[in-house]
This record gives sequence, structure tokens and C-alpha cells, in this order.
Amino acid sequence: MIFSREYVGYLGRKTVQHLVDAKMISTGHFKLAEERVTAAILDELLLEDKINEEVRVILDAIQEEMRRNGAEYGEMFKKVKQQLVRKYKAVL
Repeated sequence: MIFSREYVGYLGRKTVQHLVDAKMISTGHFKLAEERVTAAILDELLLEDKINEEVRVILDAIQEEMRRNGAEYGEMFKKVKQQLVRKYKAVL
């Protein structure tokens, strides 16, 4: 994951605080809202990690074919990742 769990907690707290201050949401349970937003952010970040790992596995499996065709790893990584993002309907 590209962010520490502490930073994700901070993002969750600041997001809920901003939404409450902007009167976009109201909550009597700030801590619960913060925990749910933090969990949602973590889920998305972990999904990206899962997708990245799946891309690596796919590219490792076709490594020899990529070498024969002169395909660049970075470019193939982007293409395969975009396909998996669409497959999982992820927002990255």
C-alpha cells in the first residue's frame, strides 16, 4: 500500500470533518463515520494492491512472449492494469 494506515486514518478523519463542516453530512457518531470512511479508503487501496499483484502474475506468465515481441514491461503493466480495473470496476 502506498500510504501508511495512520495516514489513511488521518485522511478518513479529515474527510469526515470536511463533510460535516460543509454541512454535506450530519452525524451524531463522528467516530463511527470516521471508521467507515477510513475502512472504505483502505478497501480501495488494498484493491489496487491486489490488482497490481495480479498484473505482475499475468506479466510473469507471458514474460517470454513479451520478450520475443519486444513489448515494454511498463507499457504492458499499464494496459493489463487498466483491463483489470475495468473488470473489478475499481476507481483508482
